[in-house]
Amino acid sequence: MSRWRSVRLKDLCLDAGQYGLNVSAEAYAQSGVRLLRTTDISTGTLIPEDCGVFVDSVSEERFTLVAGDLLLSRSGTPPGQSYLVRPGDAGMTFAGYLVRFRPRSDVDPRFLAYVARSAPFQHTIHAESVSSTIQNFNAERYANIRFVSPDLAQQRRIADFLDAETARIDRVGRLRDSQRDLLSLLLTQLVDGALAGDSETLQKLGVETNSLGWAKGKVSRLCEVIPGYAFPSDGFSPSGKMRLLRGVNVSVDQTSWTDCVSWDEDRTPTPVRFHLRAGDLVLGMDRPWISSGMRITFIDEEDLPALLLQRVACLRPNSADIDMRYVYWSLRSSQFRQAVEGELTGVSVPHLSGDQIGGFSFPLPPISVQRTISDQLAIHSALIRKLQAAMIRQTTLLGERRQSLITAAVTGQFDVSAASGRNVTEGLPA
Repeated sequence: MSRWRSVRLKDLCLDAGQYGLNVSAEAYAQSGVRLLRTTDISTGTLIPEDCGVFVDSVSEERFTLVAGDLLLSRSGTPPGQSYLVRPGDAGMTFAGYLVRFRPRSDVDPRFLAYVARSAPFQHTIHAESVSSTIQNFNAERYANIRFVSPDLAQQRRIADFLDAETARIDRVGRLRDSQRDLLSLLLTQLVDGALAGDSETLQKLGVETNSLGWAKGKVSRLCEVIPGYAFPSDGFSPSGKMRLLRGVNVSVDQTSWTDCVSWDEDRTPTPVRFHLRAGDLVLGMDRPWISSGMRITFIDEEDLPALLLQRVACLRPNSADIDMRYVYWSLRSSQFRQAVEGELTGVSVPHLSGDQIGGFSFPLPPISVQRTISDQLAIHSALIRKLQAAMIRQTTLLGERRQSLITAAVTGQFDVSAASGRNVTEGLPA
């Protein structure tokens, strides 16, 4: 560390903190100069251009980006997101909630970008953020953050090393993400094939049946479809014995009572059909599909007692010829989503109606086959969830190792020139 010295960010920059353009959404244009915003850089890479926004022109050169500029977000949750401007980004401009630092010619911009992502730098931001309604970190605070820096040659060695190693880690992370997506697709194909009576899929699941004899089922004939009760919100209580199952409490294959309100059932009784029971199948009617799947699950004893609030639907069997787990898988299928998605109501929030749920028709095998199919799909689903959970843990660990590697390299905790040829992600500080 003999050639390393303590510096402030502004000591290594020609331009030590230029705020971006103050421009309203009304001034956005269809084409022109690309305007970078905090939302564009939150992942460290730009969102696609067709998702970005533009302004007609930039009147002052100080708002024009050049390759090597370092952008830091000064507000948001949290501040401290960073982006290093690439050669292909030159000529773009940036919005007011970003602050730009332009490194000196004797500084490797990549080194500064890695410093900005390091744990000490981020810790300083989070520890000193000024919180009002949103967290804020201004240009002066950024400019005065201290860290240690070597000479230009060592900066380049560190940047070259981190470019190679973080790219390798990122490739593994992308591979894990792709594997998780493939597993989700595999489960979807199994569900769709089994519920359509596809002989090859049924054979894979070990289900012996001939789908030619299957009947046609309709949710409203087999189940009672109960949209929730319109409880007046002025009667909500933050605590109490009778919880209200709201849309926020229904997630993918589980209920969550973290955000919970209750109802005084003794003072204002509710019709008995809105009292939830163990085994009820419930689904969120507002935004029924999210990135991780469909918001649908079964109620169990731990959820009770609870009442059914509007914008959540409950399904109960009214026939001995139906296994509710088979209904669950039918609603999880692509066929159901395709049947209703084009008709989802709601301007900003897609909404699923009780009639849409009740009107869905699907192939209906004998009850014994329904049970066998449901059993096999549950087994495969559990195995896939287990594999995906392992991949999520691996991705999380990769992120932690990536952060540790960056921090160790830019703070001089190890000599990158001696790291070639060994797995440097092993044994780093977490």
